Amino acid sequence: MRLVVGVSGGSGIPYALNVLQALQVLNVETHLIVSSGAKRVMTAEGGPQLGDLTPLASAVHEDRDLAASVASGSFRTDGMLVIPCSAGTLAKIAHGFADNLLSRAAHVTLKERRPLVLVVREDPLPRPTLQNMLSAHDAGATLMTASPGFYHAPQNVEDLLNFVTARVLDQFRLDAPNFKRWREEG
Repeated sequence: MRLVVGVSGGSGIPYALNVLQALQVLNVETHLIVSSGAKRVMTAEGGPQLGDLTPLASAVHEDRDLAASVASGSFRTDGMLVIPCSAGTLAKIAHGFADNLLSRAAHVTLKERRPLVLVVREDPLPRPTLQNMLSAHDAGATLMTASPGFYHAPQNVEDLLNFVTARVLDQFRLDAPNFKRWREEG
């Protein structure tokens, strides 16, 4: 399996790190795109940094490289996810504004009718964001929020991250490592 993983400038880079770690365990080929906004968020939040994400990816593409392989529909992938997906990136994707590699790769994913999962991180959701979510949905994307559940009795932050990762990977029919589903035995 080959997935494009976009990281945009919404708060929540630990979600991206958790997803990349799970995909590496699952031996999924990943093509990582980190936006300039995400790099600023990494610096501001002091959590996972670019150097934590890039070793987990099979390939890393610069967001300004519109000639990268993932910018073309002829480069076959099994889909793309954007985690976290900022309101600005959501707006670009919803309206086909492909001015950087992340939004271009998302456009190509929709154009080729491949799964595109956008994990929106910003709350509260104002009307323009809700309208952009609906537009992206109508274009073929799956919209998710980074909202962990609690029925699995999380014990720490990693359990909360794992919950969101599992729900995201479900969209690609992948089983997240070490995740117990509701009422699942064992």
